[in-house]
Amino acid sequence: MESVTALIDKQALIHNIKVIKNKAKDSKVIAVIKANAYGHGAIAVANALKDKVEGFAVARIGEAMDLRRDGIKNPIFLLEGFYNDDDLPFISKYDLYTAVNTMEQVEAIERVPFSKPIHVWVQVDIGMHRLGSNDKATIAKIKSRLEKCDKVIKPLGLLSHLSVADTPAEVEYNKTQISNFFEFAKDMHGDLCLTNSAGIFDWENSHTQWIRPGIVMYGISPFEDRTGEDLGLKPVMTLKSNLIAINKVKKGDKIGYGAYYVADRDTTIGIVSCGYGDGYPRTAPNGTPVLINGRYVKTAGHVCMDMLFVDLGENCTDKVGDEVILWGKGLPVEKISALCNTIPYELICHVMPRVDFVFG
Repeated sequence: MESVTALIDKQALIHNIKVIKNKAKDSKVIAVIKANAYGHGAIAVANALKDKVEGFAVARIGEAMDLRRDGIKNPIFLLEGFYNDDDLPFISKYDLYTAVNTMEQVEAIERVPFSKPIHVWVQVDIGMHRLGSNDKATIAKIKSRLEKCDKVIKPLGLLSHLSVADTPAEVEYNKTQISNFFEFAKDMHGDLCLTNSAGIFDWENSHTQWIRPGIVMYGISPFEDRTGEDLGLKPVMTLKSNLIAINKVKKGDKIGYGAYYVADRDTTIGIVSCGYGDGYPRTAPNGTPVLINGRYVKTAGHVCMDMLFVDLGENCTDKVGDEVILWGKGLPVEKISALCNTIPYELICHVMPRVDFVFG
């Protein structure tokens, strides 16, 4: 019997990239593979897509260096930029593109010695208030200093992020953010990068020379009211395990820690070899679906570290060893995250290292 397995479907990944490219035909694709490719395996995903996309994006310089050491030659973008002086020689050595969002970073580039000029994208704040300035004078000063620096490749790129492209109630604020970005872009001569997953699908007027698909690349929707399947995408990760025990219980029997589930009838409880130690959410309430033998079955009781309970029904024919799909093909992770009062990003990023990853 197999342990908990995360099946990573390479063909689904490639299918999703095709869908994305069809939505933004005139844009180059930066595949976002930060946080270990949203829990899918950054090296494997990068190797699957290196001939399908123009670049990759990560959050930390260590993530970028791992890709370079594995032979990935595509442009790699540091979305958060660099944190200290010591990063700059590595950005130069590994030919990385870095965001610059503060004057302190500009001063570091001017001050620190490194071997060859670096690619820089000026990061502006158009409404998220996270990284970059929203002050035109400050951005103009950063731009001027960088353009005068012979350690920076010209022209400079421009980078920002849409914070409400996935939020129906914030249509006007999203329009304002897009307008703000293109207002900054009037003073720039290099490439532009604004569009995220939600922007790719719902905001064509946000499409820039470079787009940054993240969650949609993995077949998951950024929208609360739509699944990846609704967008024409295929789930890349299927998390699955097996039934390892089956127990008959009586009406009124109390199941699991804290007696969180009480049987409302005579029934059969199945034990699945997966728990929060594997990354399945402890917050999953009674009734969260899993897929067994082609039907949805409800969880019963608190999720344990290594196991969880499911109510198979009184007359079930399921057997020890039967496969259990926890999310993925046939059961969108968006449905699980909604029941857990979180977002699918969190669930897929929390799959633990002890889970067996199978790429195919």
